[in-house]
Amino acid sequence: MGVLASGSGSNLQALLDRFNLGDDSWARVAIVVGSGPGIGALDRARAAAVPVAIAPPPGPDAPARPERDAAYLLEHLEAAGVELVVLAGYLRLIPQEVVRRYWGRMINIHPALLPSFGGRGLYGRRVHEAVLAAGCRVTGVTIHFVSEEYDRGPIVAQWPVPVFEDDDVSALATRVLRVEHRLLPSVVHAVARGWVSLTRGGRCVWSRPLYGQDRFSMPVDGAIPAPVEPAAR
Repeated sequence: MGVLASGSGSNLQALLDRFNLGDDSWARVAIVVGSGPGIGALDRARAAAVPVAIAPPPGPDAPARPERDAAYLLEHLEAAGVELVVLAGYLRLIPQEVVRRYWGRMINIHPALLPSFGGRGLYGRRVHEAVLAAGCRVTGVTIHFVSEEYDRGPIVAQWPVPVFEDDDVSALATRVLRVEHRLLPSVVHAVARGWVSLTRGGRCVWSRPLYGQDRFSMPVDGAIPAPVEPAAR
């Protein structure tokens, strides 16, 4: 796989720990492309002896930039023999040519339950701020195939994360990130095993489910436990 990253690279590290440094041989990180120099993701890649590349910096040639970026990404991904592209906090727009070349083979991880709290400008802390501002009681993690629209590609997997009364952005972000670190390697493993496919209509189908219905089912009688009474002051 080729991993595209823009930040500290903690999701990249979860992939490296399982596939490059661990015993899961179904996939490996073959190259890491950073959105700029000096980011933690590149340091993590180098420490694991994974080749790195740095996307060309933005410049005044805005009309030509998508073509230039597409050529750069395709050159490096294809040279590394990449079959699956993973966006792990990559904050630059993926050129249409790259999306089309890797359609059904490029996934993105998003720190909310899409289609809520997604789209242009909603990433990182901004997502968690929006979740808290909306008063949501549940948020989560979504992994989806990348399409030509922000956060609108076919959903591969989701996992819920509770929002507690005393949460601030940092606390919520930390809880969601722990789930990201577990869910992303599991989905990559499933894709590598061929357990996930896209229908002609663009819907994601699992031949071997990631989790069963029992993981999220209500009690048989449909009863919801009563809230715990607060302690007397």
